[in-house]
Amino acid sequence: MTGEPAGGTLSRALVVLRSPWVRWGFLVLALGLAVYAVVAAGDDLARAAAALSWQRLVVALVLSLAFVLCTFASWRVVLADLGAPTRLRVALRVFGLSQLGKYVPGGVWNVVAAAELGADHGIARRTSVTTTAVATLVGVVSGAVVGLVALPFVATGALGSAGPVLWALPAVAVVLAPPVLNRLVAWALRVARRPPLERPLGWRGLGAATLWSVAGWLLAGAQVWVLAVGLGMSADARGAALAVGGYALAWVVGFLVVVVPAGAGARELVLLAVLAGTLPHAAVLLLVLVSRVLVTLADLALAGLGALVRDGGGGRQARSDAR
Repeated sequence: MTGEPAGGTLSRALVVLRSPWVRWGFLVLALGLAVYAVVAAGDDLARAAAALSWQRLVVALVLSLAFVLCTFASWRVVLADLGAPTRLRVALRVFGLSQLGKYVPGGVWNVVAAAELGADHGIARRTSVTTTAVATLVGVVSGAVVGLVALPFVATGALGSAGPVLWALPAVAVVLAPPVLNRLVAWALRVARRPPLERPLGWRGLGAATLWSVAGWLLAGAQVWVLAVGLGMSADARGAALAVGGYALAWVVGFLVVVVPAGAGARELVLLAVLAGTLPHAAVLLLVLVSRVLVTLADLALAGLGALVRDGGGGRQARSDAR
């Protein structure tokens, strides 16, 4: 083929996004789409408010915030392991604001946003991109493993032909071994014609990132379980396993569907299949929508916190060195 290298296309995209006007426009678009996702669900949220106590909704929201914070902690551990330890306020700003990019169709805008926001504070773009990619991979693999908790309890035939595939997903955990992952990262940087990383990933950093990710899945599953019990699901071990494992599996599948913002639709279908028989169909639909809205609110809260914090260290002066 005679097309230009992917690295050249990405480089030009990053140059365009360095314009203050383009960046503000992107932020407004991403924020608008995230807010729209909440507002558009107004009628369903009203039904949820009627079916669920406000105390239960508050607990579910707190669990959503804890889930997002665990995701942030996993990302920050990877960033430090790659040789870019960052102050908490800077990390909050970069991660919190970049996560709004998940709500823009395409599946890559949070990565691009993290690269540019990180560059504002002297973090090399290749390091930011690699950090987001590795943290996402950790989330996908740990989510696939946690998802195994649900599979033994899923109603027979509910997952159809996808069942064997889901059972095999945890096998990809081998890519989290530093010798394997470092080779994959080095290959990707060569293909993109970017300089190699300053230092490779280690066992300790990846182990800590994985633990934070697993903790996040458990909290997210607890959020689903709290909502499901409020809608009539039995508060037993089977229900808890379906909630925890089902949410993790749904997120993994939603991640693989990159043509819609934040996996919209795909995750709902997986949760519908996993929770089949535990709740009426309409209740499951309401559950997955309320769960999504609560996580969106948590993302917005973290983005708001990131927008409010100040670096105080003149991070923008180092921007020219963040290549």
